[in-house]
Order: sequence, then C-alpha cells, then structure tokens
Amino acid sequence: MFANLTGMHAVVILAIVFLLFGAAKLPGLAKSVGQSVRILKKEVNEDENTAAAEAAVTTDTAVVTTVEPVAATIAAVPTTVAAAPAATQEQRIS
Repeated sequence: MFANLTGMHAVVILAIVFLLFGAAKLPGLAKSVGQSVRILKKEVNEDENTAAAEAAVTTDTAVVTTVEPVAATIAAVPTTVAAAPAATQEQRIS
C-alpha cells in the first residue's frame, strides 16, 4: 500500500499537515504523539510480562498441602457452651 510513496510524497504530506495545524501547534502535536507511543509501548510490555508470569504459574508443579484430620479439629473445640436465656413472649413482640 505504501510501497509507491517517495520522498516527494512525504514532503507534500508534511506541507499539508503544516497548513492544517500551523507552526504553533506542531510541537504540541508531536509531543502528544510521542506520549501516545510511549504509553502504547508500556502497555505492550506489561501485557507480555503478565502473559509470561501466567505461563510460569501454570507450568509450576502441583502444590501439595497437608490437611488436618477432622476428628482432631472437632476434639479441639470446647464442649462447654453457656446457654443463652430464652426470650419471653413480650420481648419477641417488640
């Protein structure tokens, strides 16, 4: 598509841009384009780093955890529980 563009074409395009935006706005335009390119590169690098980290996590070996038997957990719970006073009919209504 751009294979047939020559140096003369670039000069004409730059002249049109100069006429459209003027000399005062060209530095600001170039600065905003540069910032956009930097942000784009930063986001691409972050995406590559995130993808590499996710790939590293998925290829790790399985994590082995030890589980304490349920009977030992139940035995550790205190068996004495104080009974709460029963609510009277008047207290339930209000």
